[in-house]
Amino acid sequence: MNTLTNEEASLIANPRMIQESPLGKELSSEQCTKLAEVVAVLGLKDGEYLLEEAHQDETLYVIVDGRLEVVKCTALDDCVSLQLLRQGDMAGELGFIDGQPHSAGLRALSNCTVFSLEKRALEAFLDSDPDLVYKVMRAIIRTVHVILRNMNLQHVEMMNYISKQHGRY
Repeated sequence: MNTLTNEEASLIANPRMIQESPLGKELSSEQCTKLAEVVAVLGLKDGEYLLEEAHQDETLYVIVDGRLEVVKCTALDDCVSLQLLRQGDMAGELGFIDGQPHSAGLRALSNCTVFSLEKRALEAFLDSDPDLVYKVMRAIIRTVHVILRNMNLQHVEMMNYISKQHGRY
């Protein structure tokens, strides 16, 4: 029988982890328990990549602890930080939904813990608990909506800045 170290034991998903995440806001305790059984918990070290730009998967990530940065890198490995993600933030939403390659990478800014949910694992609940699937997808769409709204506001601010400055920087 294998025994887990304290560090490994802390990387096991539990229903509370799900319930405290954006995915668990509308889920019942039973649904959180079901979801906890299919998520994987990952530990990342400072500077380690969770995923790289152009990586293709159908996995959703939720930050449990720590910080990640969304980075866009050039061919010369010169990376620009686009966004800072904190506890409770989701990443990989669009790849989860449509399977397209990621447009940016995710790099840990500190030691982090994230949990991941694969699309096929969620889809396995379609027959047995369609309400769980609906509520998880609704949480994902809410997150995407907030991101889109923030991007639109930033675009408007940038256009106002440019037009008021007549293109001078």
